[in-house]
Amino acid sequence: MLLEREDFATVVRLSPLLSIDLIVRDADQRVLLGWRNNRPAQGCWFVPGGRVCKDETLDAAFRRLTLGELGVECERREARFLGVYEHFYADNFTGSDFSTHYVVLGHELSLGARLGTLPTEQHARYRWFSVDELLASAEVHRHSKWYFDAGA
Repeated sequence: MLLEREDFATVVRLSPLLSIDLIVRDADQRVLLGWRNNRPAQGCWFVPGGRVCKDETLDAAFRRLTLGELGVECERREARFLGVYEHFYADNFTGSDFSTHYVVLGHELSLGARLGTLPTEQHARYRWFSVDELLASAEVHRHSKWYFDAGA
């Protein structure tokens, strides 16, 4: 169930959000990142993903998010669970008047050959990064780096 903008703003202001991040690798072990269109993390390279909706199972959310973020529907059982992460942002989707807190379930998928045209609602463009490239780039958001940086 997607909320109206005002209702969603209230939720973001008052509670953490549950989300799924998708660490997508190709055959060369490069990682797919998208240039974020929206707050939070706007103007940074970031892994695809999104929030879990109320009354949505994790399996259903995974299918919806892979289809919406990658253009291909995948099952959660196809992915490797990486763990639980917390992402804190000073801003939110409406601006900077309150923060955003995500509890994130990280999942890794090998999909490079299955991807076609990628959706542009959340990301303006996409790029494949080696792990070394993404860790070294100042344009890759620190929360995306956490999936690859053992010291984080």
